Amino acid sequence: MGKGAKAAVIGGVFAVMVGGAGYGGYNIVSALNADTGGPGASGGSVRTGPPSGSEVKETSGKFFAAWEKGQPAQAATYTNNDAAAEPLLTAYGEDAHITGVHITPGTARGATVPFTVRATVSYDGRSKPLTYRSELTVVRGRTTGRALVDWRPSVVHPRLRKGDTLVTGESANPEIEAVDRGGAVLTKDEYPSLGPILDELRARYGHDAGGSPGVELAVRHAAEDSADTTLLTLAEGRPGRLRTTLSAHAQAAAERAVKKYAESSVVAVQPSTGEVLAVANHRDDGFNAAFLGKLAPGSTMKIISAATLIDDGITSMNGPAPCPNKAVWQSQTFHNLTGMAPNEKATLSESFARSCNTAFVKYADEVEVDSLTREAENRFGLGRDNWKTGIPSFDGSVPASGGPDTAANLIGQGQVQMSPLNMASVTATAMTGRFRQPVVVSPKLDDREIATARGLPASTVAQLRAMMNRTATSGTAAGVMAGLGGSIGAKTGSAEVDGQSKSNSWFAGYRDDVAAAAMTQDGGHGIDAAGPIVAAVLRSGG
Repeated sequence: MGKGAKAAVIGGVFAVMVGGAGYGGYNIVSALNADTGGPGASGGSVRTGPPSGSEVKETSGKFFAAWEKGQPAQAATYTNNDAAAEPLLTAYGEDAHITGVHITPGTARGATVPFTVRATVSYDGRSKPLTYRSELTVVRGRTTGRALVDWRPSVVHPRLRKGDTLVTGESANPEIEAVDRGGAVLTKDEYPSLGPILDELRARYGHDAGGSPGVELAVRHAAEDSADTTLLTLAEGRPGRLRTTLSAHAQAAAERAVKKYAESSVVAVQPSTGEVLAVANHRDDGFNAAFLGKLAPGSTMKIISAATLIDDGITSMNGPAPCPNKAVWQSQTFHNLTGMAPNEKATLSESFARSCNTAFVKYADEVEVDSLTREAENRFGLGRDNWKTGIPSFDGSVPASGGPDTAANLIGQGQVQMSPLNMASVTATAMTGRFRQPVVVSPKLDDREIATARGLPASTVAQLRAMMNRTATSGTAAGVMAGLGGSIGAKTGSAEVDGQSKSNSWFAGYRDDVAAAAMTQDGGHGIDAAGPIVAAVLRSGG
């Protein structure tokens, strides 16, 4: 979607991604709001301005000293939220059994102090050294003017988020040895993106896989149904073998591809089965945005929108879809990408391949408020909250929203939310006509019920494939898809986001029996970042 459309998409959800830092993650109420009690609080004059270098050194030093001595209550008084800091610092020594703490501060960067923690984890006669790095920031307390550590759980350990804690003991679930569809072992070391996925698989299938638990230090997450994150293993358990649908070859290609673009995620599925071949994220917070992200998908949504126009008899691939410079819907004006020449005689195929926003917006008058919702649910299996992939996932959301969002939803903005998993599935459904709910492990393992949907008529599939092939060979995706043989198709997308200088980059494509979708936050147009990621995965052949 072009920049000119940004002002038009009002009242909608531009970019809400739940669960990941920077995507709707929590914001700790810090010194801007409170600094509760503690030594030095007084009703006298209150100092203002940023803490001085000496204050930063003194405050961090006192905090470190109390932490090293195993004095959680005292350490908490040097923070701006002692009520939240004390329980976690207490758990550090008691529940996590971490002792012998030695903290080495690094060179301060303004008010931020990096540091290294060296300690020992001991449990039931077993001990192991623990070393990691973190950082803290010293701020000015709003009410007392004291220099205080701006409290956030990541100060204690960088993997901790709001509500998380540390525990040491027998693992909640036995370890697993996850293998790909061909029997190759999948490890976190070789495939870093799979870390959170393997944790979830272990939490859900560790007991079923036949293993025995070990002893470990782990992050116990506050989020319901979120698997523990192992930080240190004191005693190995016996892993159970768990077969997944993943392809080590495709996974390796996906991991390499996302590393080139910050805040990127990609999913590849096998359209003929619905099996997930690869899932990769390039993120620092461990959030599986590929499965759980909730973002406006931009013009990749036009796959569903085009299917709606065809299935509802509004137009067809070779039917009219005029592409004017602008389109007005309920007093809101929508535009196309900068430089796109208007074409009042364009067909749906041409407007789809060029990603003309106004062509779709012009049909908002003929589309019922719930048309997209019904198409997404009944044909593509989205938005019913019933996907059971084997790990936590988001099913997509296409609400029946009126007002300007009726038009905005058609071009993948407004209140539509998708993940790369959702758009990979949409691409697979458009390619085959049959909705096959994505899975990471076979439903036969736990007899879980898989979601179903009607799928698409053969005539609609033929038209979507033709339009996506045109997009891949001579449309907006041609440059990215060039050189890929076989049966190919694609759709580009970009989604404007309030507060971002660049749009989010989206791309969905298929090649033979592989369909993939990617998203790069702040990545620009679809061909700028998400497109090269998808092309790399498709090139691997699955």
